[in-house]
Amino acid sequence: MKQGRQVDTYFIKLHKKTPWIFGAVFDILESFMGAVVVVFLLFTLAFRAVGVSGDSMNPTLVDGDWVAVTGIVSNIQKGDVVVVTQPWERDIPIIKRVIAVGGDTINIDFVTGDVFINGEIIDEDYIKERTYINYNAVFPMTVPEGKVFVMGDNRNDSLDSRSEKVGLIDENYILGKAVFRFYPAPKSLRRAVE
Repeated sequence: MKQGRQVDTYFIKLHKKTPWIFGAVFDILESFMGAVVVVFLLFTLAFRAVGVSGDSMNPTLVDGDWVAVTGIVSNIQKGDVVVVTQPWERDIPIIKRVIAVGGDTINIDFVTGDVFINGEIIDEDYIKERTYINYNAVFPMTVPEGKVFVMGDNRNDSLDSRSEKVGLIDENYILGKAVFRFYPAPKSLRRAVE
């Protein structure tokens, strides 16, 4: 029994001599490492970090923004901001907003700048300015099933589905939906297109 007491006494003396600051620093480092692991796993398994290059999505996204994109996409809806990997002449991914999905008929009045989906003007509070530029798409256009029509929010400075260079996007080439901007500051990207 005496031997057990000595071990206990020794442990208590050793514990009392250890400065509290080391324990606090260790706890902070342990919490920080746990947070880093959780963020790493989230961005590895659930999200991808995508950098925005260019001005075609102004004012929603600007050059240099970083967004979290989820590849877990059950269905693409009008209003979703998506990253597209469909091959085109520049052979780089693009980030655009879905305006029409399979079965929708889209028409654009380039004089008034209004965009019509299935005969109704859509409310686009996210755009920089109305749509006045057409490249070479012919409207009205019915979007085939399995494809989407995309445009940038900066309508008059965006190469998108209005051009045959980009064209309609096959849903198989949608890398994912942009969920939120995490740099420089969080901002909601989802605005429903009525």
